[in-house]
Amino acid sequence: MLPTRSGTPASTASSPNADVPAASAELAALARGTREHPGLVGKSVIELVSDVFGPSDWLRGPGDDGAAVPLAGTNVVACGEAMWPPFVAADPFGAGVAAVLTNVNDLAAMGATPLGVVDTIVADEAVARRVLEGMRHACEIYSVPLLGGHLTRHDGPPSVSAFGIGSTAHPLSVANVRAGQRLMIACATEGDMREDFPFFRSFEVRAEKVAGDVRVLAQVADSGACVAAKDISMAGLVGSLAMLLEHGRFGVTVDLDRLPRPVDVPLDRWLGCFPSFGFLLCVPPGREDACARPFRQRGLKAAVVGEIDTSGHVALRRGRDRVTAIDLSTTAVTGLRRG
Repeated sequence: MLPTRSGTPASTASSPNADVPAASAELAALARGTREHPGLVGKSVIELVSDVFGPSDWLRGPGDDGAAVPLAGTNVVACGEAMWPPFVAADPFGAGVAAVLTNVNDLAAMGATPLGVVDTIVADEAVARRVLEGMRHACEIYSVPLLGGHLTRHDGPPSVSAFGIGSTAHPLSVANVRAGQRLMIACATEGDMREDFPFFRSFEVRAEKVAGDVRVLAQVADSGACVAAKDISMAGLVGSLAMLLEHGRFGVTVDLDRLPRPVDVPLDRWLGCFPSFGFLLCVPPGREDACARPFRQRGLKAAVVGEIDTSGHVALRRGRDRVTAIDLSTTAVTGLRRG
């Protein structure tokens, strides 16, 4: 379970359905599934960063998908991702693709144009070769160069990490989230779900488009149509949303009836998966069309699904039913502390 600030398990700190006693069983189950998502529960270990380094500035320190460092009239954005070792061992080519994809998405979530990727591989020769082949494929379709890296031959369990660098004049940051902004979700709904891993693949069917897709976020950042963003990743949609809102204890009610999703993917799987292109966007009032239009022009889905508020409740709505999935006023997600 997610840790609470008092140390009490979240399930006993408050009733997640207290705001709507008559919530449907299906909606309650969806909320419980998002709250107990292993990818979300695992984020609690990130509190270690604040334990060691202390409170941080949210724009330049931990909290966003990357760190924005002012330099020569712009901002250099740096980020990094480590692949899960069992995934590397089972599908080294896929791990190579994912190492690039996750960094490109993190850069995009910061409003940055990707400039390149650096890798670190520790594996035997056969696994390392397949990882590099996966990286080469992803770099080609995303139009991002592999700038270099490190390779160590090792016959034990493999390890793969990668690091991205980009630039932006207008960083998208959780520090910019305010009550009254619209929550928009932009995503690709073409593709299929892996059976062995909760990952929705759209990068192959959109291979000729993905390089332009990820660069739309830089466009809406520069125009001011979007001020904060986070990519939907291992914590699932609701968990990623909780991370976006955690720093200010903001809340939002997600209208599931307005949520873009693939027609052949059940709602619970869609809420819990890592889509290869899926972003949560905070949009100033009146800028909704300006933000959605560039995505829609590329055949991507973009829809407003809620409004940011000060409740601290990340909630789900279907019809007249509403259920709180995560109460950020009592529950920590990452445990990162701001100065």
